[in-house]
Amino acid sequence: MSNLSDDTLRKILVQIQNQAITSQKQLSLVRAQIASKEKERKILTLTVRELATVPNDKENKMYRGVGKMFIEQPRVEINKEHSTLEKSLADENSNLTKKAKYLEKQFEEANGQLKDIFHSQQRQAEAA
Repeated sequence: MSNLSDDTLRKILVQIQNQAITSQKQLSLVRAQIASKEKERKILTLTVRELATVPNDKENKMYRGVGKMFIEQPRVEINKEHSTLEKSLADENSNLTKKAKYLEKQFEEANGQLKDIFHSQQRQAEAA
């Protein structure tokens, strides 16, 4: 590090700092998305639980909301949609969790690089 000029060192520091800031911003967005997906999953779980309490006979009709209207649908289709949605939410949540771990690692690496550069500069200043 001693053979780097001040200008080059400054450019490297700015680049690493920008990488850390970008990673932190993306990480906060991913965490918000994870929270949103968890909320959707909880609402879906409550809906499925409530629908399970409704007797399964011909007199009880099921309706699905579409915009400002409701459409009658067979119970089988509604249950199938809910299971498909639950699976997709679980997949999205696992993908977002993996992305969050990657971004956390990237942020920690950038911070580690910054600390290493500052410590090496301090040692050089003390030696001089």
